[in-house]
Amino acid sequence: MVRIVIDAMGSDEHPAPDVEGAVAAARAYGVEIILVGDEALIRPTLEKQNAQGLNIRIVHAPDMLTMEDKGEALLLKARAKDAKNSMAVGIDLVKSGEADAFVTAGNTGAGMATAIFRLGRIRGVDRPALAPIFPTAKGSCVVLDIGANPNCKPENLLQFGILGSVYAEKVRGVKNPKVGLISNGEEEGKGNELIQNTTPLFKASSLNYVGNVEGKEVIGGAVDVAVVDGFTGNVMLKTSEAVAKLIVDTIRSTIKNGNLQTKIGGMLVKPALSAVKKMINPSEQGAATMLGVNGLVFIAHGRSDALAIQNSIRVAKEAVEVNVLEAMKNAIEESVKK
Repeated sequence: MVRIVIDAMGSDEHPAPDVEGAVAAARAYGVEIILVGDEALIRPTLEKQNAQGLNIRIVHAPDMLTMEDKGEALLLKARAKDAKNSMAVGIDLVKSGEADAFVTAGNTGAGMATAIFRLGRIRGVDRPALAPIFPTAKGSCVVLDIGANPNCKPENLLQFGILGSVYAEKVRGVKNPKVGLISNGEEEGKGNELIQNTTPLFKASSLNYVGNVEGKEVIGGAVDVAVVDGFTGNVMLKTSEAVAKLIVDTIRSTIKNGNLQTKIGGMLVKPALSAVKKMINPSEQGAATMLGVNGLVFIAHGRSDALAIQNSIRVAKEAVEVNVLEAMKNAIEESVKK
């Protein structure tokens, strides 16, 4: 049975969404759930969920990392051997082999720092990357990095491409994934110095590299893996989320405040709008995976609801079942040999 650790103190509204999503996942996917956090807060929430018969247990962690934890203070809390915060305790369960994956909706920086210090990197990986799934016109696309590494070297981007390609193939089920470099133009030679210096590395690799791609090609489904530095990727992620929300909110407001004809039209297109809303809803995709650390770590949005937590656990379960971590280790090892 797949064993998933949930940081029950992660989401903005913890522990309710975290616990509710975990219970739903245990019921839907048959996974073992380990809820980590303040037991005095978790247990009453769990008892309201009718979770009898489900394989769920609580591991007490009296402390938690928050958005206020930054800089040197955060690093000390992330690496301390006797750390009692929910992220450290949860990730240590993965490191010890008592669990297969860790899911949190907590502070992204804290999650990354704790994972790196406590699990370490895959041998040969310089910098781990955060990789969410973007919806596209043809399905979905793994985009990395979206914030872990604002400043990158060409070698970092190549490793992102390798890790992302393995993840797309093993977890997303994409055969021979198409990989592209996000740039300001499709033509070779476009892009900044980083992109231009990275291109030869991708062309010489064994990746199914298709060249530069603009943002519209990513959303259009031209590639299965889109590689970008963390600064640009983070701007791209937040901008796309904001645009999607603006469109949905504008349509809803227009229908609500429109005349009778507009409201009738709104009722007629409601099923189509619901499908669109589902496609762009981050909760449907679950958490972004942290590729490159020596363990399976998934970081969801702080505003995650129960559905987002449930889907994050689903993605973690799928990653465990296909042994994606071992596949990434082998791919990086092969790239180092060349």
